[in-house]
Amino acid sequence: MRHATTAVATALFPANSFYKDQFFPELSEQELATGYALGAHLSAFLAPAAGAEVKEITVPVSMSCKREVQDNIIDRDVIASQSAKALSLLQAADPDKIVTFGGECSVSVVPFTYLNHKYGGDVALIWIDAHPDITLPGDAYDGYHAMACAACLGLGDRKIVGQMPSAFSAAHTLLVGVRDWERDEIKERQKQLGIANLTTEQLREKPELLEQMLKEMGCSHAVVHFDLDVLDPAEVCLAVGRPENGLRSSEVVDIINTVCQHTNLVGLTVAEHLPQVEIILHRILSRLPLLQ
Repeated sequence: MRHATTAVATALFPANSFYKDQFFPELSEQELATGYALGAHLSAFLAPAAGAEVKEITVPVSMSCKREVQDNIIDRDVIASQSAKALSLLQAADPDKIVTFGGECSVSVVPFTYLNHKYGGDVALIWIDAHPDITLPGDAYDGYHAMACAACLGLGDRKIVGQMPSAFSAAHTLLVGVRDWERDEIKERQKQLGIANLTTEQLREKPELLEQMLKEMGCSHAVVHFDLDVLDPAEVCLAVGRPENGLRSSEVVDIINTVCQHTNLVGLTVAEHLPQVEIILHRILSRLPLLQ
C-alpha cells in the first residue's frame, strides 16, 4: 500500500488585527502571515520517522502574498494556484493514504477531496476543530482558512472548489469539539446543511456517541482534520484560536483512534501549528553577526 506524507500549506494565514492584537502583539503582520509554513515543517520534523514505504511531498508555498481580497477571499488567486499545485503533486504520487502537516485549515481541502474521489465517496469527514470552518465568500470574514470545511463539501468560490476532484456529502460529515461558532448565521448554516455536531460535553458524558455516529454515516473509510486550536489552552497553546474549555490532548488522541478502529483511516491532517517561540527565535538569529 502506498502512502504519502505531505508537508502542505496551501494558503498563508491572513494577517488579522484581532488575532495579532489579542494573542501575538510581539509579532509583525508578515511573521504572523508566514508563520504557518514554518509550523508545517516543524510538525513534519517532530513526527515519528517515516518508514521506507512513505513518500514525503512538500507543496511549495508563496511567501509574497499581497493580502488582497479577491471575490471576497484574501489572496484567492494565490490559493487557487497553490491548490492546483498540491492536487497535481498528489495525482502524480497516487497515494492510498495521506498525512498532511499544515499550515492553516485549508491544507485539508485538496488531500481530503482527492481521497474522497479515490474511494468513490465512501469516506467520512471528521472535522475536529474549535471552529466549524463553514464560512462562505461574502460572509463577514474573508479568510479562506475559515471556509475549509465548506470547501470540502464543494461550497464556496468556484475558482478554488471547482478544481477539487470531489465533494463530501454533509451526511458524511461530523464536526467534533466545536465551541466557537463565531456568528449566529454560522450555527444556523450548520443546521441547514445537515452537518452533525458532537460537542465536548457530549463526548465526555457519552463517549459511545462517536461510534454510534460513525455507524450511522455508514462509511468504510474516514479522513480526520485535527486543528490544534481544539485543544484546551489551559493544557497547551499551539495555534492561533484559543477559546476556553477545549478538549484535552489525550481525548483527541482517543477520538482519532476510535475513528481508526471503526473505519479505514486514509487521511489525517494536523493543522494550525503556529510556532510563536520559534518565530521570535528566527527574528533574533537573523539579526546576529555572522548569521546574516
